Amino acid sequence: MPGYKQVKSDLKKISHPEKTAHLSRFFKTGKGEYGEGDIFWGITVPAQRAVAKNHSDATLDDIAALLAEPVHECRLTALLILVQQYSGGDDKKRKDIADFYLANTDRINNWDLVDLSAHKILGHYLYDKKRETLYRLAESSSLWEQRIAVVSTYHFIKNNDFRDTVSLCEKLINHKHDLIHKATGWMLREAGKRDISVLLEFLDKHHKSMPRTMLRYSIEKLDPGQRKKYMAR
Repeated sequence: MPGYKQVKSDLKKISHPEKTAHLSRFFKTGKGEYGEGDIFWGITVPAQRAVAKNHSDATLDDIAALLAEPVHECRLTALLILVQQYSGGDDKKRKDIADFYLANTDRINNWDLVDLSAHKILGHYLYDKKRETLYRLAESSSLWEQRIAVVSTYHFIKNNDFRDTVSLCEKLINHKHDLIHKATGWMLREAGKRDISVLLEFLDKHHKSMPRTMLRYSIEKLDPGQRKKYMAR
């Protein structure tokens, strides 16, 4: 059996149909919603990680075939395999994977798919390189490419490099979608956990115009007095 079909078969064996309705609602798969048409088999992320570990030698062709699947867990498991391979790869392998990732962003099309892969692949790869790619993604018409851009900077944040996080959050501050507000607020919060001055400087400059969700996410770890100050606008 081809590799991707074996992965799909292994996932199907551990599916839980009784969970699919809840997941479909949680990931907004209804008509006109951001996850419209996404299909779920009701498999937990830890269970998908176990399948991914068992298929860590999958080829990029296998991974591409899994990403082409309409089933959410097939795509997420493909990305979990890709993260494993990137982590254990040499420079050439990592470049190949980063290029593959960028070539398949249309299939990295829900927030968990982005959040479990972007910083571990693209963020890590671009850390010691020019980062124009992130700004190109941020200017895309794709919600998911825009989220990939900002979440990729989580790797930079973990290395106390906040410049691109701040720049991208400023670039996306007027975005209309709640999923971008959440992502930018999350990254600002993470930056603030490592250097509070970075967050406070951003808030002092932008708190009056930030989307409410972005503001709430960014100030979660501040003390009550600070939160009250910024929420008061």
